[in-house]
Amino acid sequence: MSRHDDTLSLRQMRDYVAEAVALARARTRAELDADRVFALALLKLVEIVGEAAGRISESTRAAHPEIPWREIIGMRHHLVHGYDAVDLDILWNVATLDFPPLAEDLARLVP
Repeated sequence: MSRHDDTLSLRQMRDYVAEAVALARARTRAELDADRVFALALLKLVEIVGEAAGRISESTRAAHPEIPWREIIGMRHHLVHGYDAVDLDILWNVATLDFPPLAEDLARLVP
């Protein structure tokens, strides 16, 4: 498989989204403020999901409009380039509100 294979990137998205969801479910929002390692881990998982989404071909993205591709990739760009202005409330909401339904969508695409 090439490193730009859509199936590989979708699997990576699925796995890292699931990991972020599990990590957030095991902790609290207050812990995100208090534990820098937890915050950095969650941030990195969200970045990786965005990076993998950016590797998905336009044809696959068009075939799956239920996935918010632009927002996922945009979040990655914001986290990488705006690393000094990360809003932990937004990061928490991504992991606890946005990622659970995304995990379901991705599990249907790549079981």
